[in-house]
Amino acid sequence: MIDHMDRRIIRELQVDGRITNQALADKVGLSPSPCLRRLRRLEEDGVIRGYSATVDQNRYGLPINVFVSVKLTRQSEDTLAEFEQAVAGWDEVLDCFLMTGTRDYLLRVVAASLEAYEGFLKSCLTRLPCVASIETSFALGIVKSTPVFPSVPD
Repeated sequence: MIDHMDRRIIRELQVDGRITNQALADKVGLSPSPCLRRLRRLEEDGVIRGYSATVDQNRYGLPINVFVSVKLTRQSEDTLAEFEQAVAGWDEVLDCFLMTGTRDYLLRVVAASLEAYEGFLKSCLTRLPCVASIETSFALGIVKSTPVFPSVPD
């Protein structure tokens, strides 16, 4: 179980994943040794799953964000597994959520252009026999995007 201090450490790392242990300890009010012990425990327990760079997707060459709602032919365990296995292999899909409501999945897909998304749609999504219908929405812009979780009460 993580506590308030662990959450402070995590929040600081979400803001700056390259922060030194000394600077991290100073920001959260610990000495370096206990801070490092907590950090290692968070990593070993899988709370912190890894470290990565935040990249500007426009400058990277993938300016298009597409939200794709997918309805499956059936909600059986086999059908769900088939869909999830396929999605796991598609680099264009950054996020995939199993949903409640009228649709089964919501995907966030990135693409270099509308044509690139169309290619992804035709070569990947529409070829899955377990997909009954697809509804696509294109994002006009990003209003807010943050890798930092909100604070939660202990």
